[in-house]
Amino acid sequence: MNIPNILTIFRILLVPIYLILFYSANKNRIIYGAIVFILAGISDFLDGHIARKYDLKTKLGAALDPLADKLMTFAVLISFTTEGLIPFWVLLIMGAKEGLMIIGGFMLYLLKDKKVLPSNKYGKIATFSFYVAILSIVFKFPDPNITKILILVTVVLNMLAFINYLIIFLSKDSKNYI
Repeated sequence: MNIPNILTIFRILLVPIYLILFYSANKNRIIYGAIVFILAGISDFLDGHIARKYDLKTKLGAALDPLADKLMTFAVLISFTTEGLIPFWVLLIMGAKEGLMIIGGFMLYLLKDKKVLPSNKYGKIATFSFYVAILSIVFKFPDPNITKILILVTVVLNMLAFINYLIIFLSKDSKNYI
């Protein structure tokens, strides 16, 4: 167990903490949830940076990292939808994408000799966009149209990232896998 893997497990543990805070009776519950969300984002950046810089990449990390991302993404999407902060169609599209990515990840692991498809720049850009869009809601950007555009851009970027991952998944080139 190395530092990046510990950070990833920490991120997984942040998901129930996020949900508890978000659904609490506290008047600042959304801000507290956002702090946990930001902490998850920072730890996501750090675990990837440390793993690459110090060559600490592992199959466990490559499998757990996207799982941690998807769990937090689902938690945020569902909580923001139930509170009316984002429209249901965003949950539907992004939830379907994340669900398909989880299924694809399991299939890849089982059918391709325990190989894992690592994250790439498209996924990272889509994730960053998701953070920006969610934080624009939390911190109530002055122009609601900017937030709507950020949400739409996030959905489009996530679909493009999904298509990119699908192309790699369907390719026969095993150099794309860890």
